[in-house]
Amino acid sequence: MRILPSTAHIEVSEQDGVDSIENVNTGPFVWLVAGAASIAGSLFGYDTGIISAVLVYLGTDLNHHTASANEKELITSLCSGGAFIGAIIAGLTADNYGRKRAIYAGCCLFTIGALIQATSYTISQMAVGRLIVGFGVGSAAMVVPMYIAEIAPTKVRGRMIGLNNMSITGGQVISYGIGAAFAHVTHGWRYMVGLGAVPAIILACILPFCPESPRQLIYHGKIEEATRVIQRIYKQASPEQVRAKVALIAAATEESKALNENESRWVKVKKLHTNPAYFRALVCACGLMVISQMSGFNTLMYYSSTLFALVGFSNPVAVGLVVASVNFIMTWVNMMTVDPIGRRRVLICTVWGMSAGLLAVAVAFHFIPVNTHTLVLEATTVSAPAIVVLVFIIWFVFFYGVSVGNTAWMSTDFFPMEVRAMGTMFLTCSCWGSNIIVSSTFLTMMKSMTPSGAFGFYAAICGIGWVLIYFFYPEVSGLTLEEIGEVFQHGFGVSYARQLRNDRKDIIVERLRSNEMSIPVGH
Repeated sequence: MRILPSTAHIEVSEQDGVDSIENVNTGPFVWLVAGAASIAGSLFGYDTGIISAVLVYLGTDLNHHTASANEKELITSLCSGGAFIGAIIAGLTADNYGRKRAIYAGCCLFTIGALIQATSYTISQMAVGRLIVGFGVGSAAMVVPMYIAEIAPTKVRGRMIGLNNMSITGGQVISYGIGAAFAHVTHGWRYMVGLGAVPAIILACILPFCPESPRQLIYHGKIEEATRVIQRIYKQASPEQVRAKVALIAAATEESKALNENESRWVKVKKLHTNPAYFRALVCACGLMVISQMSGFNTLMYYSSTLFALVGFSNPVAVGLVVASVNFIMTWVNMMTVDPIGRRRVLICTVWGMSAGLLAVAVAFHFIPVNTHTLVLEATTVSAPAIVVLVFIIWFVFFYGVSVGNTAWMSTDFFPMEVRAMGTMFLTCSCWGSNIIVSSTFLTMMKSMTPSGAFGFYAAICGIGWVLIYFFYPEVSGLTLEEIGEVFQHGFGVSYARQLRNDRKDIIVERLRSNEMSIPVGH
């Protein structure tokens, strides 16, 4: 039985079939726009990477004493706390003021916060700078994946959102390189945090050349402007295909407006939790994000220098650079494979590897003599178990980078237009909420549970996550945003999405056969 989404009633010619503009080759314009917007990802990536080196080289520059473990956790987690708040504010305003303005706000806040950090002489001043940086990171992290999802053609949407993930991991690699470069410079940590303002300033200068999301333009009644944007995105599309695409988006937008008419933001939040389809999309998207963050990956970003110093490496920042580079490479692999292979298949084939790697790290730590009260290594050389820790951390990052670390951000397309901003807000908040927990408890867990217990806990999270993904995460690669809105109308939509994708393939095959039969043979 063939399944078609409810939006199939929109008047599109039979030859076009289901949204045939998606089969048209796209020009460089949309890739340039997505790439420019993705610079925002480097703000998040740079901050998570640079704080690792900063914590090692702060010395006594703040309050004239060496920062304690609790002070380090506070400095680290405040950025996540600010990002949590920034994501909420961006989510509440993104529909009314547009996607681009929220990105502008993120750039300004990040720049201000970076400069405050660079000039800090007290823990409290550093904390304020971290909080303001968090506001900027949260705003950009919430809006950019949604913006890219709304401008991206269906067949490359996963790859384009992957550009943002590439930017995040690229920012981490750059931060480790800068950390190593300034490691032995007097007050070098100030240069480390201050340079974080550079990508924010670059993005703010590029944004005027990027269009607003066509869906957002149509939402505000700017049909002609949206049509011009779609023409630039689908450079080779016919006028009929462009009109059909505009009609498809307009119909979905009008339906969203009708559902949201005269509704307050609180009602939208309530609807997201009381409408079964919306709530299933929310659980699925946020659940995957929580798995990605609670796997403990960001402990490697925030505390990698501390962690590798703990097991005996003399240049922990350089070792952290290796780990960040592996993550960057695997993010590129994810970007190139996620659309043709499918998100669900990638996740099922990789999340188990994350759990196995963390379990091996937990076992190896059992044989490393660490004073759990001071988190100081009770040895003077790099032992064989320390090498095992490094190898399996790289193993873990290999599987993380190619799967959940990047795929979790793609779930912005789970939410229909009427709740997309709110849904993406909750998705981003689930990221930062989990981040707050991880960043503020890691050193404490290492002391109270031992390093083996801490990494064993993260391994269990990944194992449980694999089971949940298998049963509840649908495959939406290759579906339009309007079709994805139908998936969660049918439970968690695992079977329905599979059938819908098969039907889409059948339609394409039938069209190709029809075109072949219509070609005259000989003259």
